[in-house]
This record gives sequence, C-alpha cells and structure tokens, in this order.
Amino acid sequence: MTPESDDHAPEPPAANPYARTRVDGGFTVVAAAGELDLATAGFLAEHLDAATATARPDVLVDLRGVEFFDCSGLRVLCRADSRAREQGGRLRVVTDDPRLHRLLRATGLWARFTPLPAIPRAL
Repeated sequence: MTPESDDHAPEPPAANPYARTRVDGGFTVVAAAGELDLATAGFLAEHLDAATATARPDVLVDLRGVEFFDCSGLRVLCRADSRAREQGGRLRVVTDDPRLHRLLRATGLWARFTPLPAIPRAL
C-alpha cells in the first residue's frame, strides 16, 4: 500500500480546544467541545475533513462535550456527511443533549443525523 492509497488513513490534525480525533475500534471518533460557532467551526472542520478523506470512512462526531452549537456547526456536519457518503462511508453524531435534538429537528436534519446516545461498541 502506498501513502497515496485511499485506504491509508492520514494523520489526524493536532487536537485543539474544539476538536480531537481518535480511533475507537472500527470508528474514527471526532470529539467536539466547547462553543462551536462561526469563529470556531473551522477547528472542527479540519478534523472532519481528515476523518472523511479515506475510502469508506466510518465517522462518529461526539457532540457530548459541546456547550453551544449553531448553524456554522451544522454546515460543517453537512459538508462532512456529504464527503463521507461520496467516499462510500458514513458519518453519525453522538449526543443526548435535548438542545441539539431540538436544533436537528427544527432544521429538518433529524433524519440525516439521528443522534446516537453513546459511542457504539465496535463489532
């Protein structure tokens, strides 16, 4: 396998106050934290871009550490989800926060990002 191969996972970006990436079983987990808005959504996007750059990515976006999330964060999620699908993979969100549930419902994104309450165990 060459470094240019689609199956070769690139090194994740360095952790920052708003996002960090880890591999957990068969998933790439991008854990978001803090306030994700126009000023900070790019930090999450950097991690999601890397996580969706491989063939057949299986990405979990852990939003349980997020205190505030606006349309800038939704835009980043939608773009990453589209990239994952284009690569034959998927992107799912993890949150049990009623505020994020309301946001997803209000924006019509519930069906696209039906949240998982916790990170599933890899099979």
